[in-house]
Amino acid sequence: MTIRIGVITASDRASAGIYEDISGMAIQETMKDYLKSKHEIVYRCIPDDQHTIEETMRELCDEQGCCLVVTTGGTGPARRDVTPEATENVCEKMMPGFGELMRQVSLKYVPTAILSRQSAGIRGKSLIINLPGKPKSIRECLDAVFPAVPYCIDLIEGPYLECNEEVIKAFRPKQ
Repeated sequence: MTIRIGVITASDRASAGIYEDISGMAIQETMKDYLKSKHEIVYRCIPDDQHTIEETMRELCDEQGCCLVVTTGGTGPARRDVTPEATENVCEKMMPGFGELMRQVSLKYVPTAILSRQSAGIRGKSLIINLPGKPKSIRECLDAVFPAVPYCIDLIEGPYLECNEEVIKAFRPKQ
């Protein structure tokens, strides 16, 4: 069975082709590094529009069967930054620990990390994680939270994710 991972870039300019979506590519490369499990990426680059973000999250979780959906962009304080609101609207449960840890890690590098509104939530059997927009920050945040991701997906009855232990170690309690 091939595991499906969703990647959503919320960016008016990248979705219009004004610049290349290096953030979405950074998430895809990180997933390749982290996962030993056979997986495929379901990628979308969309405008910073709350309705579009919500519809895309629903599509990737409900129709595409992605157990993990990772977003980039739209987590700041600007008027068009609405990814956390979209996530909250489509999720049954919010997972505040993800955002707390990502901000804590980011604060080691930049004082403006307090302006970021990364979050995470559960929709059915899918975990949605909102990341910042800069590739360096994406990797720093994923390095911090990803050890908990496979077990979270286990708990919501998703597929078993096997990590490349040389790159990142998943934490699962001893049975």
